[in-house]
Amino acid sequence: MMSLEITSNKEYKKWLTELKTKVRTAQLKAAVRVNTELITLYWEMGADIVSKQSETKWGDRFLRQLSKDLAEEFPEMKGFSERNLKYIRQWYSFYASTTNAIGQQPVAQITKQLVSQSPAVSNSEQTVDLNGQQVVSLITQIPWGHNIAIIAKCKNIEEALFYIQNTIEHGWSRSVLIHQIESGLFRRTGSSVNNFTLTLPSPQSDLAKQTIKDPYVFDFLSMTKDYNERELESGLVDHLTHFLLELGAGFAYLGRQIQINVGEKEFFIDLLFYHTRLHSYVVVELKTGDFEPEFAGKLNFYIKAVDMQFKKEGDQPTIGILLCKKKDKLVAEYALSDIHKPIGVSEYQLTQSLPDNLKPSLPSIEEIEREFDVER
Repeated sequence: MMSLEITSNKEYKKWLTELKTKVRTAQLKAAVRVNTELITLYWEMGADIVSKQSETKWGDRFLRQLSKDLAEEFPEMKGFSERNLKYIRQWYSFYASTTNAIGQQPVAQITKQLVSQSPAVSNSEQTVDLNGQQVVSLITQIPWGHNIAIIAKCKNIEEALFYIQNTIEHGWSRSVLIHQIESGLFRRTGSSVNNFTLTLPSPQSDLAKQTIKDPYVFDFLSMTKDYNERELESGLVDHLTHFLLELGAGFAYLGRQIQINVGEKEFFIDLLFYHTRLHSYVVVELKTGDFEPEFAGKLNFYIKAVDMQFKKEGDQPTIGILLCKKKDKLVAEYALSDIHKPIGVSEYQLTQSLPDNLKPSLPSIEEIEREFDVER
């Protein structure tokens, strides 16, 4: 009876909820701390392995013996297989070869955002030098499986650190991380043709540049060759979760074919979003053909309408994104040069579904997962 009275008590329920939150927070902190300690251990092991192999004539065979000895001494710990020891050596060498043996010398130039760990806007043109200790502090913040996926697919430390930072900031799972690397996010970020420097104040213009990609890769759509803009729009909305992932962090979907009335006429915006970091509405217009100058004029009109009819106090200027199948960069630059509303022009690519007769020759999702299911 007493138990029933307690569990139905509002004060007890509130306190229990708060306590559960504290426990989960403590569990998360403990997990992060354990991960950091483990990755730090792997780093030290990698340094020792590389050093011993350069100073002795043991060769690769000693890793097999080392694996056996460590596994016997610490049977409760995973991560001491010969395969994982080779991963540790490869991972350490990837960074150490670039970081001057992890000394205090400047070893990599990257954007300020990588080291600030702050949501504040960073200038994409401003870079800082990272020393070895700062690099290690970053790579120990993500799980081991993420670390291995990054060095397996990235060409240099700048690209690797870009994905590490985004994993930390957005909490990417390993599958999302691999998807972003394979879609070339590092090369596509901040590369659209835009007029943001002229139409937006700094630092808003810098964040807007980094928000828009070129090209966008929509690899979740299955369409006929002669699809139209409405079918493309419908396909994106049908796969909204994937679409938002490709757009990037901060986009909140508000709707499609949003009606706006100007004078006695009705107009319809293809897709409307609100960006939580830019604090602005984002109008997305889709074109199945090549970029034409008049597209920018129409998008400029829509942006003006949203500014007048949707924008509230505290909102930043509305931004337009024009997605087209192909663009001539110089034509796009000319078209945007005298437009006073912020617009970015990007291409998009559609990866069609594979024919059934090709699917058996490709690895399954489970096989790909097993490939990256390295010991933690």
